[in-house]
Amino acid sequence: MKTYTIKEVSKMFNLPASTLRYYEDMGILTNVGRTESGQRIYTDGHINRLRTICCFKGTGMSIAKLQTFFSYEEKETGCVDAILDLLNEQKAEVTAQIEKMQKDLKHVERKLHYYSDIKTAQEAGTPLPDWADYRDKEF
Repeated sequence: MKTYTIKEVSKMFNLPASTLRYYEDMGILTNVGRTESGQRIYTDGHINRLRTICCFKGTGMSIAKLQTFFSYEEKETGCVDAILDLLNEQKAEVTAQIEKMQKDLKHVERKLHYYSDIKTAQEAGTPLPDWADYRDKEF
């Protein structure tokens, strides 16, 4: 069985060691072994769990929801409906975030075009564009 030090896991996930210890304290990274000198020992099971944690955290899932998810996962077959509800709720939140980000990206693109056109107009000595012409424009 492959094992990893806290330094290796920290580097692997680009997380500070304090975050790994925090996840352990919060009960979402469990059964972390120790050497005789007290150093943490991580296994492939921890690596897989951290992939899930990082994925869910990346979607904005809170520590409380992660705790709930993993508590359900421990009783997997008895909590399938609860797991599905939690994941469907998270999916809806991610979908809403994506839609908002797409809207925000369109606004940034309009601003880029507007300011690029200002620069072009300045260089050409022509009248500056009016933001009203860009407000609802698709690029």
